[in-house]
Amino acid sequence: MAVSPPVCDFGWTAPDLALPGTDGRTYALKDIRGPKGTLIMFICNHCPYVLAVRDRLIRDARDLQALGIGVAAICSNDASAYPEDGIEGMRRVAEELDLPFPYLHDEDQSVARAYGAVCTPDFFGFDAGMGLQYRGRLDASRKQAGPPDLRRDLYEAMKQVAETGHGPAEQIPSMGCSIKWKDAA
Repeated sequence: MAVSPPVCDFGWTAPDLALPGTDGRTYALKDIRGPKGTLIMFICNHCPYVLAVRDRLIRDARDLQALGIGVAAICSNDASAYPEDGIEGMRRVAEELDLPFPYLHDEDQSVARAYGAVCTPDFFGFDAGMGLQYRGRLDASRKQAGPPDLRRDLYEAMKQVAETGHGPAEQIPSMGCSIKWKDAA
């Protein structure tokens, strides 16, 4: 069942984090932050919504980094139920795809909870002061990638944030698989 996050809560402040990356480093928000803004993406290795747009996600991340936007991806899924979303699977994906951003493991799911992430992919675009300006979709793709000429919603929104400090007033929520939460045992 597809899930969509709530609309953007403009100005909401990004919670800090300290998560291990696939490269062996531990990252805090200050390590990811860009001079013109920051993009935090909740993704995973198995979701068809993420798989459909991985190449576009990587393209847009590279283009946004060139504009001064810091980028990181976080996998928060329960790796005991979804082993491909564990750190070893994440390392394999990061290497195979030559990810241009840190891919971070939120094993205890505390960061996903702090951000209010609900699905993969779920995008949080912050301005230079770490106030939320975008909580929308990458583009109009769903479980299958849309045509190559789709409007690049995430890129255009974050480019606007980099240039003006403000995200677009109108945003279309992302859609994807729910975060795979651990049982509250």
